[in-house]
Amino acid sequence: MTDVATKVALELPDIAMRLKILDLPQVDVVVGIATGGIVPASLVAFHLGLPLEIMQINFRAADNKPQRPQPELLASFRLEGQKRVLLVDDVSVTGSTFQVAKNQLKNHHVTTLAIKGKADYVLYENLPSCILLPWRDY
Repeated sequence: MTDVATKVALELPDIAMRLKILDLPQVDVVVGIATGGIVPASLVAFHLGLPLEIMQINFRAADNKPQRPQPELLASFRLEGQKRVLLVDDVSVTGSTFQVAKNQLKNHHVTTLAIKGKADYVLYENLPSCILLPWRDY
């Protein structure tokens, strides 16, 4: 685990403001990747007045160390009909978690959003270090 002193602490009001002013495409539903994507997905769904769904995918343990060889879907997930989906996670380093999620959403148009890392939309694009999120217990 990275030392807390070397992480950049992000504040909830700033995250919420960045999400609110983000020029997102029209979507029908917001899907948050549990657990890290639940809070940002909730904020976006609330702001857009859209339904929120949660997809349970896990790769890392609570101490941020990998606990599986790759991200793994933990519970079945399905959306009815063909939808435009905003898929949200907190951090996307390699995009492998997003890819597992996209595999479950093959019949949908998917746009990705991350607080930090690799996604179609990224709130903090130029942070060189790890981040501390206000809703995580470190």
